Amino acid sequence: MSKQAVLLLAHGTPETAEQIPEYLRNVVGGRPMPQAAIDEIQRRYALIGHSPLTEITLEQGRLVEAELAASGHPAPVYVAMRNWRPTIPDVIGKMRADGVTEAAVLCLAPQNSRVSVGLYRRAVEAESSGLRIDFTGSWAEHPLLIEAFAERLFPAWTNLSAEVGHAVPVLFTAHSVPCRTVEDSAGQSTDRYAEEARRTAALVVEHVPEIPQWFFAFQSQGFSAGAGSKVTWLGPTVEETLDAIANSEVHTLLLQPVGFLCDHVEILYDVDIHFHEYAAKCGLRLERPESLNASATLARAIADMARQGLARLSSR
Repeated sequence: MSKQAVLLLAHGTPETAEQIPEYLRNVVGGRPMPQAAIDEIQRRYALIGHSPLTEITLEQGRLVEAELAASGHPAPVYVAMRNWRPTIPDVIGKMRADGVTEAAVLCLAPQNSRVSVGLYRRAVEAESSGLRIDFTGSWAEHPLLIEAFAERLFPAWTNLSAEVGHAVPVLFTAHSVPCRTVEDSAGQSTDRYAEEARRTAALVVEHVPEIPQWFFAFQSQGFSAGAGSKVTWLGPTVEETLDAIANSEVHTLLLQPVGFLCDHVEILYDVDIHFHEYAAKCGLRLERPESLNASATLARAIADMARQGLARLSSR
């Protein structure tokens, strides 16, 4: 008799700045990284003190498990990280030991790209011998995901607009990826990632129609993999977008990442420290809503997709 479970996947984060070199080797598949890049990432982690990604993701897993039970579809929920502990091989091994034979697998990155979600899928499939899986590739337009972002955005937007005396625009962001992974040699898109990221933002705006103007940019462009190499990343960058906004009549805006589901270094450093300081130098006030983190609506979205995945497994 089959035993079903849910497996949630996230990027992973080290517990301390000292673990950064080992962590980065996992991220880049063992390729060497410039020492300057390692030092810079260690500096960022030191500034935020700690990245809570693992703790928040585990809490999201508990919320999803409770939601599944409450809806009459109980199933254990496991959490694994692609680049850190608990690792995908270790967690899948635990699932087998627990007697799991079928799993609905979801990556906690709503927009699908070969270089992001695709890597998670391949990592799971490499370990899934004897385990039947259903992998949800994209959920960028899931109504409850959009609702969860809107729930965080609307009160923050309302309060900031009231404080400055007018409706403020919103800048939405998603993580950048190297152009070579999503475009052909002529610069034409071969991947839906950028389209899906912008679509998520557009749907959030439909939920908050009071927003007078909105922008979209890609954040957290990475470091080159080797000395002297040149890697072009998907843009426009947040910095370029802030420069353009500063040349308009806008003086205050709200930034909401729609490619991230919880606080971690790309939020706590990139947004709260770097972009905040950059905006100030441009003469802009930049604020952001609370991240989704332990959002009950987000848990309902993930549970809904998990139920669909488990149902597909049962029907095969």
